[in-house]
Amino acid sequence: MAENESTDKSVKTELSDEAKAKQAARAAAKAKGGKGKGGGGSAKKADLVDRPRIKPRLLTKWKEEVRPALRKQFELKSVYQVPTIEKIVVNMGLGESITNNKILDLAVEEIQAITGQKAMVTKAKKSISNFKLREGMPIGAMVTLRRDRMWEFLDRVISVALPRVRDFKGVSDKAFDGRGNYTLGIREQIIFPEIDYDKIDKVRGMNISIVTTAGDDVKGKALLEALGMPMWKRGVQQ
Repeated sequence: MAENESTDKSVKTELSDEAKAKQAARAAAKAKGGKGKGGGGSAKKADLVDRPRIKPRLLTKWKEEVRPALRKQFELKSVYQVPTIEKIVVNMGLGESITNNKILDLAVEEIQAITGQKAMVTKAKKSISNFKLREGMPIGAMVTLRRDRMWEFLDRVISVALPRVRDFKGVSDKAFDGRGNYTLGIREQIIFPEIDYDKIDKVRGMNISIVTTAGDDVKGKALLEALGMPMWKRGVQQ
């Protein structure tokens, strides 16, 4: 009996030493950010949390330059009265998708590449017999951008996409809706560098609606011009 008890104790001590070795290995893997059980995931999450988020360039410009200038221009009492951009809606109408569903899939992929956000398929609200359109049929794609992604997209439109338009002289200043919201029509999606010209099947256009908190067209136009939107001034030769 005494011999059995001694052998059991030796086995227990060997097992405990092995367990200690495993614990030490796990601790070392966790410290190095390895793939040990319970160590790698937490280390990666900690790295993501510690990474500083880069603010959009256009948002920084609005806070530091545009907002004080507009407040002084319109003599506003509070900074919360200064107009800003609320959201941006990118919409692409596809009437030919009634007969060819593949066109809709390609348009969704293009909008996703341009905006960096998955597009939503829009459907017809009522039936029109002359166009062979029935209620509920997919006829387009759209995406709504907010916060940082909205500012980054507008920055790319102003500084990258619009200068690539052929014979570009500026956007029209007559596309406001009376409440400070602006709709920009794009005839060709190939002005965005994210679109590969060799892979597209057809040149398509889209509408970019910029929704602001201006309340009227005067403040809305001042906001967009201060952000860098190249407005075409009528009667001025360029």
